[in-house]
Amino acid sequence: MRPETRYAKSGEINIAYQVIGDGPLDLVLVPGFVSNVEYAWEEPGLSEFYLRLASFSRLIVFDKRGTGLSDRVHGVPTLETRMDDVRAILDAVGTERAALIGYSEGASMSALFATTYPDRVAALVMYGSYLAWDWMAAGRFKSRHESVRAALDEIERRWGTPDYCDELLENDAPSMLGNESFRSWYATRLRLSASPRAAVDLQRMNVDTDTRGIVSSIRVPTLVLHRIGDRNVDVKNARYAAEHIPEATYVELAGDDHLPWVGDSDRIVDEVRRFLTGVWDSGRWRAVPDRVLATVLFSDIVGSTEKAVELGDARWRELLSEHHKRIRHELSHFRGRELDTAGDGFFASFDGPARGIRCAVAIRDAVGELGLDLRIGLHTGECEEVDGKYGGVAVATGARVAGLAQSGEILVSSTVRDLVAGSGIAFTDRGEHQLKGLPEQRRLYAVAAV
Repeated sequence: MRPETRYAKSGEINIAYQVIGDGPLDLVLVPGFVSNVEYAWEEPGLSEFYLRLASFSRLIVFDKRGTGLSDRVHGVPTLETRMDDVRAILDAVGTERAALIGYSEGASMSALFATTYPDRVAALVMYGSYLAWDWMAAGRFKSRHESVRAALDEIERRWGTPDYCDELLENDAPSMLGNESFRSWYATRLRLSASPRAAVDLQRMNVDTDTRGIVSSIRVPTLVLHRIGDRNVDVKNARYAAEHIPEATYVELAGDDHLPWVGDSDRIVDEVRRFLTGVWDSGRWRAVPDRVLATVLFSDIVGSTEKAVELGDARWRELLSEHHKRIRHELSHFRGRELDTAGDGFFASFDGPARGIRCAVAIRDAVGELGLDLRIGLHTGECEEVDGKYGGVAVATGARVAGLAQSGEILVSSTVRDLVAGSGIAFTDRGEHQLKGLPEQRRLYAVAAV
């Protein structure tokens, strides 16, 4: 009997999901490029893959916003909104902590989710991990090497056509090229999962996303799986992740299929079961890391001393009070968390860099109405949390970035820029900078348009 399709509300968007099995641990399968939770059951290999995972878990599968049976959306979905969707699903099924298994681009989002919300993630499995566009396998998207624009144009022009579906299948599941039933199902699945424009929007986000910089911040038990000959995503992605994730378990598999439910899929399920049941039985999933990936924001008033002298103490206190009020209003609106205030400076954090940037713009504009100019800096990194306060190198980096901002400028680190793909935020390259007291140079970017 096929599971019922349900919907979780994520903001104004309805996310389609299904629950399969009733095992002791909750396991959320984060899909790759496109999916359709109901049409998946038309393919015996995929339905068997689901059932095998559900034999030791309560498996939750879903369609990303803009794909499958979930609501269509305008514009490019961001990593942040997709993380919101996963949290909405966890809340809908009534689970505090679940294991995540993300494949392909879903592995990137799962990694970001695990670092941002470690209190909601019991364990992480990354299969066929896509971390960055330049680490796609050499044959994936023949026009990829001409230009990004050419690759995106090709998707919109040829999406759903038999020859293009076959080209994608040649990379996703070369072992199934001779299976006419699978070829027909695969092509139909692509068309039922996304429109040409939705497929372009998804790929545009993938092109601009780079999660290599955050994998070292993963602190939950992690299993990395990859087929050595994967024709879609180069194995260097998995090797990099396994090398940089603390205490990760790495298993390299034979084969050149990218889709996890074709080829030797039984081996994949066996590795996942062995890893997750081990984590569960040992109780390792109960440990919540005291480090979290966060976007930190620092702001201060340009020329504050001169302004205070000009206005006098009483008027300056009034102006500073209104400055604080407006910043706190914007922090509340963008889900920011005030961490410290010293004089005319603010230190805040966000669970997503795009939200942090949008809040920074709103703060700059709101405070600008008071005749005050701000300099603002943002950085995304691993923060140590002690008694509700954040500390560590990421915090120091954010403060140094802010210190280099010009009057009225919002300056961000390259890590922030790499994680806001699809947000519609444009940047101006400010070049490499040596941040005081920190060992490595960092490339910085000024927010140009939102």
